[in-house]
Amino acid sequence: MASALKNLRAPLTRGAFMVMGSQGTNSFRTGGAPRLIRQFGGKGVAMQQSNTALYVGIAAVGAGGAYLLWSQGGGGKVDYQKVYDAIAKILEEDPNYDDGSYGPVFVRLAWHASGTYDKASGTGGSSKGTMRFEPEAKHGANAGLHIAREKLEKVKNQFPGISYGDLWTLAGVVAVQEMGGPIVPWKPGRVDGTHSECPPDGRLPDGANPSPQHPRDVFYRMGFNDQEITALIGAHTLGRCHTDRSGFDGPWTFSPTAFSNSFYVELLTKKWVDRSWSGPKQFADKETGQLMMLPADMVFAKDSEFRQWSELYAKDEKKYFEDFAKAYQKLLELGVAFKEGTTEYRFKPTSA
Repeated sequence: MASALKNLRAPLTRGAFMVMGSQGTNSFRTGGAPRLIRQFGGKGVAMQQSNTALYVGIAAVGAGGAYLLWSQGGGGKVDYQKVYDAIAKILEEDPNYDDGSYGPVFVRLAWHASGTYDKASGTGGSSKGTMRFEPEAKHGANAGLHIAREKLEKVKNQFPGISYGDLWTLAGVVAVQEMGGPIVPWKPGRVDGTHSECPPDGRLPDGANPSPQHPRDVFYRMGFNDQEITALIGAHTLGRCHTDRSGFDGPWTFSPTAFSNSFYVELLTKKWVDRSWSGPKQFADKETGQLMMLPADMVFAKDSEFRQWSELYAKDEKKYFEDFAKAYQKLLELGVAFKEGTTEYRFKPTSA
């Protein structure tokens, strides 16, 4: 299998989460007419033209009629398709922010709001939207996420009935889909909590930890297995790290605003060397020196159980998309007590 990976070194022409520890930001894809996205290092990924449409979340009436399903979210009726569209509209409204998109930081916000869940105690997760409060807002792993939360206040003001937990997780779904990723089913029902419900610090991964046991300790606590862990780490195809947040620096891929399987391709086909700099230990690709990997990323190439999934996803982007969508939905729903009959939405990307 490893030898077959040599054929994956050609530049990616298709675009397809999780940022570990306190690092920067984090991004998937389907077919359609191309739309140029922001590029890094001279390489880009073709995305698709815009046209907004409702994919699922409608109920047929008679022979072809339809109406939008409404549900409760934080106190009041909310049209979630309109919320989706409003979030999609602000993703690229500031071309000077990072690589021209808030998508990666929205994915990171959704992940960090959800990844504090502990199945043994039933605490943490996205259900209460507690990152609004200290001390959680000041946890080191959440450095820089005030940017995403403040950006989404514009949408919250438009749709005051949506809870923060629903808003942040929906923003993560919007970002994945609008950056070319898979359709991720999403359900509303998170209810805002209080500062007393903030989870303790230290539940999110540490990007500087090189032990393969570390991601297992973090994700097994939430109920994930090795395959799901590997699928989630692939969102490092998105975004970049920032020295003023995690201390690390740089992007994982040449197309940090396009969701693809390129994280695995780069991880397994490039030669990675210690970066010579004054910051924390990280790796740079020997070929260009423009890409980086964290010590925690390297375990997905070195540990045999993780590597088998990395190799599969590097060769089969369709399989990766399928597995990521399932694991990401599971992550966003951890600890949420959905009411019986809660509508599950599948939104069509505006870029489809």
